[in-house]
Amino acid sequence: MPDTDLKRLQERFGNKLQENVQMKHYTTIQTGGLADALLVAQDAQELEAYTQGVWELGLPLLVLGSGSNILVSDRGIREVVVINHAHNVTINSHPGRILVNAESGALMSKVARQAINRHLSGLEWAATLPGSVGGAVYGNAGCFGKETADSFVQAEILHRDSGKAIYRKEAMAFEYRSSVLKRNREACVILTASFAAQPGDHDRIMAEVEEFKNRRQRTQPPGPSMGSIFRNPQCDKAGKLVESVGLKGKKYGGAEISAQHANFIVNSSGGSAQDVWNLIQIIENAVQHKFGFYLYPEIQLIGDWDAEILQEFERYQTTQENA
Repeated sequence: MPDTDLKRLQERFGNKLQENVQMKHYTTIQTGGLADALLVAQDAQELEAYTQGVWELGLPLLVLGSGSNILVSDRGIREVVVINHAHNVTINSHPGRILVNAESGALMSKVARQAINRHLSGLEWAATLPGSVGGAVYGNAGCFGKETADSFVQAEILHRDSGKAIYRKEAMAFEYRSSVLKRNREACVILTASFAAQPGDHDRIMAEVEEFKNRRQRTQPPGPSMGSIFRNPQCDKAGKLVESVGLKGKKYGGAEISAQHANFIVNSSGGSAQDVWNLIQIIENAVQHKFGFYLYPEIQLIGDWDAEILQEFERYQTTQENA
């Protein structure tokens, strides 16, 4: 980032601004280079103020929540990074419905636990879900046969050009692991979201959560990872396809395709983002060679990647529809 831009950020944000921050500390796979400039928002008000401030300076912005489902370049990030730690959760009862309201930096698992502690049902599936509310809404995250869209009511979204707006479920146009925001790559930030809940039997809810937790422990590997790497293609499982081409347990540098679940890459030995990317390419090429299509990545590439890598990543995203 040019020194003139850093100076403008310093004048705008003072000692709130951090410089040359190691991004591996903000990603679940624990890779990534330095961010030139970084701010940490502790609530939705700070998130809005920092976002507006960066936009008003005309600088590129990147908002990150829990750091799952992203791979940050080893060369780092030239955009202004805002780490979203806005995590307040409230529960409001209205005539005929109960809303669980959360700031977008809250972990979905925390939101689910808050509801469960109040003997509320509807969010049990999210009790072990990694990732933040903002990321879950943006990408329609899901697990155990449920997805964010099933519980979603509305979100407050800040747009760079048009200000704040309330998006209800219809406006989000959710699809499998996608929303209108993700598909259109809109310049916006999710500030808060609300989810529906209803009274439930606490013992039954807890038994279901315990089963989800056991299933996750049985099937998903421990250690630094991004979560699932690929979407499941129609009528098949991405992990099964990766296993079928003989790549389960394969290592590259410090990263490896999990021997427990082949749709996970684990940073087992201090690997680099390039190590992870090389494994992704190995998987894509092997699956394409055997089955005739590329898997569609669920993750996002963030930061200063070579143009050739970004083009290849785009190819994986645009040709999987033939699966």
